Amino acid sequence: MSNIVRRALFADLVFNEDGQPAKAVYIGQVPHYSVPDGDFLRHVEAEHVDRQIVALMQERVLGMSDAITEGMIHMMGEENLFTRASVKHAIENMDRILEPGAVDVDELRTALWMTKFRAVVDVHGNVVLLEIPGWEDGEI
Repeated sequence: MSNIVRRALFADLVFNEDGQPAKAVYIGQVPHYSVPDGDFLRHVEAEHVDRQIVALMQERVLGMSDAITEGMIHMMGEENLFTRASVKHAIENMDRILEPGAVDVDELRTALWMTKFRAVVDVHGNVVLLEIPGWEDGEI
């Protein structure tokens, strides 16, 4: 069995439709988001929510992949075939951040928090809105 503990990837960045935070909690060793629903807390497996968020983000990024690739190459000052291929590969495989240990979860969350990223879910854990400043609209 692996020593890697699964974590809620977007802890502190998930909210219910009333703007209340959905706290990350563990039930056994499985991370969940505890979504406020009136006087109740609905527990939804974090992986269910996290997969939706990553898929929606990846969908948007793929739509802008050429512009993002050019921007990254310009920012890095590395105009060559390998850099371009590496950036495109990273965009196309963005869903790998869901694999335990693939990214520093704390760094990712901090970076998203600093951009004022928010994911809004319903009481069943379905993502209804992504608030990503600088992107046209977050409606799904």
